[in-house]
Parts: sequence; structure tokens; C-alpha cells
Amino acid sequence: MYVCSCFGITEKQVKEHAEAGACTPRQIASVSKAGTDCGSCVRRIQGLLGRGACPRRELLENGDSVAALAADPESGAPLALDEAA
Repeated sequence: MYVCSCFGITEKQVKEHAEAGACTPRQIASVSKAGTDCGSCVRRIQGLLGRGACPRRELLENGDSVAALAADPESGAPLALDEAA
């Protein structure tokens, strides 16, 4: 089933991107463009992503916003200080 009709992105594609490490709608958008045109699919994408394990989200929930912002967008793992610059 299509999630984003603007760019033809399916539920399966969103789930595949999530399995590859994208855990926010913004990360899904960066790899697929879904949610970047009309935006009507963003809530559906959020629903598909759910509250599963996400290293960046876990850092934010634990109050470590600096580490979450410095985390690698692909894996969610914290970057070394020299990599974040």
C-alpha cells in the first residue's frame, strides 16, 4: 500500500528504510523524499515507525540531546568528536 502518493513510496519501502536504521520521519524523508511535498503522509510514517528501538530516540528520551544531535544519521550511533565537526 502506498504511504506517500507524491513520490510513490510504499509501506514496504518505509519498513525497509526503518530496518536499515532510519527511525524518524525526517530520516525516512532523507532517503526517500516521502513527506517532503504535501506532508500528508508524515503521520502514517510515524505510525509505521512506531516506538521501536531507535538509538537516537533513546538518547533524546534519556536527556542526552547533544549526543543525539551528534549521532550518525545512518546508524544512530554516537560519532566521535572529530567526526561530528
